[in-house]
Amino acid sequence: MNPNSIREFASSFQKSRILLSGFELDLFTHIDESGITGKQMADKLHLNLHACERLMNALASLGFLSKQEHLFFNTPESFYFLSKKSPNYLGGLMHTNHLWNTWSHLTEVVKTGSSAHPEEINVRGEEWLFSFISAMHDRATKQAPPQLAILDLTAVDSILDIGGGSGAYSMEFVRLKPEIAATVFDLPNVVPITEKFIGKEGFAGRIKTHTGDYTSDELPVGFDLVFLSAIIHSNSLEVNSDLICKCFGALNPGGRIVIQDWIMNNDRTQPTTGAIFAINMLVGTEAGDCFTEAEVSGMMTAAGFQNITRVEFESGLSQMVAQKG
Repeated sequence: MNPNSIREFASSFQKSRILLSGFELDLFTHIDESGITGKQMADKLHLNLHACERLMNALASLGFLSKQEHLFFNTPESFYFLSKKSPNYLGGLMHTNHLWNTWSHLTEVVKTGSSAHPEEINVRGEEWLFSFISAMHDRATKQAPPQLAILDLTAVDSILDIGGGSGAYSMEFVRLKPEIAATVFDLPNVVPITEKFIGKEGFAGRIKTHTGDYTSDELPVGFDLVFLSAIIHSNSLEVNSDLICKCFGALNPGGRIVIQDWIMNNDRTQPTTGAIFAINMLVGTEAGDCFTEAEVSGMMTAAGFQNITRVEFESGLSQMVAQKG
């Protein structure tokens, strides 16, 4: 019965906050190969000298910077991922910084049941939106190849990627089957960002976009596969039921719906990543949640889908597939 592990778990946020503040202040971008002193950094970014040096010392202690005499340097890893001078810059990490703000209100959210950030995604500002889409792109580009490789695309000539964000999954569909006609459906503020990512990745002219709001607009029709990755957790059961019915209408006869998300066991305690993500939805959305297999299957069946199957990935995410009769 040792309390130290509990104390360490409870204080683990401190390391995260040190890294996120360094990232938010963009310290890593302002360090060149010759190094920088704490005073030079403070002057560059208009920071308090004492506080700036303490933060940089902590970053060095944690391994995100190295320090020689009075000079601070990026480590190879921090330059590669945390400096805007690198093509591999993790710009989406700013979204984690935004999550800090909503998660800080968790106690009050549990008391009231009201989200700490109820605004719709389209009104959260361009900086928030770009960080969010970038974070989703970073994650999707890693997840898409193994997740989509298990799908049989033999009879699939057209795909509707609902809430496709950066278009990362549509790009992977096209890589797997270049003749596929992929369309990303997303909100008015998101589609311009989608088109930037599509162009940057070399898919301009190969992937279409369609602007709309699936909660109020009809979906385009005539697709062999409708794909929803990380979508249903943002909505209530009622909104998802309506959306899945719209997906049924968007599909050609024999077409399939693919839902990828955290699918919970019946007591909602596993997978652990899903249980934690349900808290993220609690603090960040009005009615989002992580749903059970029975709930997702029930929505699919009610919409008219048949032959429902589920595959669970090592990450804890699941892929549920059903067919339009």
